[in-house]
Amino acid sequence: MYEDFCNRALNEVSDDSPGATISRLGPNAGWRFWLAIVLTGLGTGASAAALTLMLQAVQHIMWPGNAATLLDAAAQATPWRHIVVLLGAGLVTGAGQIVLVRLTSSNSIDITEAIWFSAGRLPALRTLGSAVLSVILVGMGASLGREGAPKQAGAVIANVLSDKTGLSDEQRRLLVACGAGAGMAAAYGVPLGGALFALEVLRGMLALRLVLPALLTSLIATATAFVVLPDAPTYIIPHFDSSAINLALALLVGPIAGLVSVGFVRTIAWADRNRPRHGRRLIAPVLALGVLGLVSIPFPQLLGNGKDIAQLAFANEIPFALLLALLVLKPAATVLCLGSGVPGGLFTPSLALGALLGAVVGQVFALVWPDVQPALVAIVGAGAVLAATTQGPISAVVLMMELTGQDRSFIVPLLLAVVMATLVSRLIEPRSIYDARLTDEEIAQRQKLREPAKR
Repeated sequence: MYEDFCNRALNEVSDDSPGATISRLGPNAGWRFWLAIVLTGLGTGASAAALTLMLQAVQHIMWPGNAATLLDAAAQATPWRHIVVLLGAGLVTGAGQIVLVRLTSSNSIDITEAIWFSAGRLPALRTLGSAVLSVILVGMGASLGREGAPKQAGAVIANVLSDKTGLSDEQRRLLVACGAGAGMAAAYGVPLGGALFALEVLRGMLALRLVLPALLTSLIATATAFVVLPDAPTYIIPHFDSSAINLALALLVGPIAGLVSVGFVRTIAWADRNRPRHGRRLIAPVLALGVLGLVSIPFPQLLGNGKDIAQLAFANEIPFALLLALLVLKPAATVLCLGSGVPGGLFTPSLALGALLGAVVGQVFALVWPDVQPALVAIVGAGAVLAATTQGPISAVVLMMELTGQDRSFIVPLLLAVVMATLVSRLIEPRSIYDARLTDEEIAQRQKLREPAKR
């Protein structure tokens, strides 16, 4: 019955309408569409691998030493290196933004905005230039995520292939979403999570007939990237024991994570609306990243996308006083970078914010109940904030499972917290971190496009 309902809903929407889903995705979709899927997966996987290697090279050059992580390298670096490298990042940002503006007459456009309102069309040169620039800046220490670059590369590849193969607007929308999701999948080694992210977060539809293209694109991209990148979990966590207190804490963390996520999304939206323009493009990033360089001397954890912070929180290796400081300073650093015009992603910064929030709650309650495992609460908090900020609860749960390589030891409390956080956030704020720049009118229009057309 449910499948019949889905099929009727899909068939009631015209292929030419902005919110339509593809009504023919089997053999009837045509060989050109499936060829574009395969080529998008291959190109996105290769691009994600190249961008990751570029990031690692920039990080090694700017933060030299034998340290295995950016956090360790920054902790060992001299104060002058912090200042010089981050001031340099500010200059690169300003110069890069001016070059990107002059590179093409097209305006910059967000991937989500492009999918919903421009049939997935993106300015190729400007988008790819922004991807390369963001990789360089994150490698230098900007407090933003690295997933933005492979997402942009995958979206551009899909867009170009759509032109070459003559796909319809709706097929282009789906292909661009699949390419962006495949970029995340290849960068982090999360094929299932990347596919769900493409549909649930970017395309806004989890229709059954859209799943196969998304899965195939992410699978090919991830397998291609594995030729160069290691096939290993992003985060190493211990095995946890289930207990009633952990479930109770999950119910507590969920609403708190939802409220924190609303504040984070709204702050991101404010920072995005107030990005510098004209001559301020040169000045603002130098000042902002210069401040970040100064603050990073006592707090090297602020540099980079937040992966190292999350790993420490998942291992319960951050002192409580430092946790409290980072819970405020890390999202502030992300907003500072974004508001000054630095391009970059928000996936790992959101995850790190949730990990810090969960670790604080876990350590507080561990003082009263010794059975509380702060590391488990940190993982639950990370998944809850990720779900609420992306408005993608299903993809967030799967991503946490793939990123850690584990599931049974935290899946029940994670699901509880994710459901609560998403409910709270959606009641207050319909936007996610990926559509924060959309106006209220565009949000309302998108919601109408998501609903099946009425007879």
